[in-house]
Amino acid sequence: MSKKESTKKHKHNHDADNVALITVDKRSRTDRKADGKAMRLAVPLASHAQWQAPSHRRDPIELLIESGAGRLPELLPIRYGRMLQSPFAFYRGGAAIMAADLAGLPKTGIHVQACGDCHLVNFGSFATPERRQIFAINDFDETLPAPWEWDVKRLVTSFVIAGRHNGFTAEESREAAQACVRSYREHIREFSKMQALEVWYFSIDMDTVLETVEDNIARERVKKRFSKARNRDVMDEDFPALVTFEDGVHRIRDKPPLIYHAQTEETAIAEARVREAFERYRATLADDRRVLLDRYEFKDMAMKVVGVGSVGTRCAIMLLMGGAEDPLFLQVKEVRPSVLEPYAGRSTYSNHGQRVVTGQRLMLSASDIFLGWVENEVGNHFYVRQLRDMKMKPLVELFTPSVMDHYAELCGWALAHSHARSGDAAKIAGYLGKKEGFDEALADFAESYANQNEQDYQALQHAVQEGRLEVYIEH
Repeated sequence: MSKKESTKKHKHNHDADNVALITVDKRSRTDRKADGKAMRLAVPLASHAQWQAPSHRRDPIELLIESGAGRLPELLPIRYGRMLQSPFAFYRGGAAIMAADLAGLPKTGIHVQACGDCHLVNFGSFATPERRQIFAINDFDETLPAPWEWDVKRLVTSFVIAGRHNGFTAEESREAAQACVRSYREHIREFSKMQALEVWYFSIDMDTVLETVEDNIARERVKKRFSKARNRDVMDEDFPALVTFEDGVHRIRDKPPLIYHAQTEETAIAEARVREAFERYRATLADDRRVLLDRYEFKDMAMKVVGVGSVGTRCAIMLLMGGAEDPLFLQVKEVRPSVLEPYAGRSTYSNHGQRVVTGQRLMLSASDIFLGWVENEVGNHFYVRQLRDMKMKPLVELFTPSVMDHYAELCGWALAHSHARSGDAAKIAGYLGKKEGFDEALADFAESYANQNEQDYQALQHAVQEGRLEVYIEH
């Protein structure tokens, strides 16, 4: 099949534009819960256990290559090199592959604002504008209204794959998967009983979470990391590491190939375009945030290679100064159509940066004060946020089975909250019920799909060996 034919076939699967896929049902909770329960007749809970690659399943490497279209070609070898590290790393970079697979599975028809790339490393803690540390999803590049079960299946599967990566037994990996889906099921039921504003304002406080960690070593390790993140001083730590001061000019320090200044013969023109784009970004902020941003002056911008799934997209760091000792670092990330769009419909937003910003605000009770979006002069879409703001990601490779179980419960809880904010928690809760049928089904699915992920990872290895893909291995 030619690329043109493949694209045409792909577009044929599009729903209409992603308009009103999340509708508000104002009937009683009892009626909506009954509707959810009735859905089990059409889509039995046990049907979610099924995964068997269909005969017409697309080549995963072809999907991977397609997902690289439009990215910076010189950075794609870094992306493939990172995915080559392990089946776990491959999974984290393969959201487009799983999206295609999920689209062919049974669906309840209940939509939420989905994460789109919901795996355990895309959760973590960060600071609210009030400087509280909360736990939630922290990656929204693929967010789009879509079936709630797609997020749950991708998240639960990630625990089986991570467990295998850590050398856990099959039983231990399955227990983590079940802990995740059980937590989601129980918490979505709790959220379904809460008032709308209660759900909207709710957040998972990290101070409370830390006290529930039973593993003493793990608890102390997390407390130290948490304290370090909370007390991180941008001027004393980030600034010296990222900035040089030469000839009276502050400039971001080059660390190729991961941080570098784009080379251009027309530097003055390029800088003018950056400043124009910055003004367009500024216009997307609320008035009070603009006043704050205006206290800072733009100084420099450099390209930055980011996480596995985003490698190859145009990402950058911006340095602004509000005075000699008052730096502000902003991260600029390019976003393209969500991997869910071929199967859930196109975004209603013409700018995918706005899609990400709006999706994040729908799914979280708090977001970065500088969150905004922009389009550059050639039509690339971006969103902007602070580079670091007390952010802390999990050290999954250090997790013991008991810590993994606890973390799985936490992720299931956070996902349930995000879905309850935008979707119909009562319908989802009615569909899931109080028993463990869905938990068992999802654990079965996760084990089967983890096997599929390993086969796809082997296909990546073969593609590299055959010279189909070029890789760069970082040291």
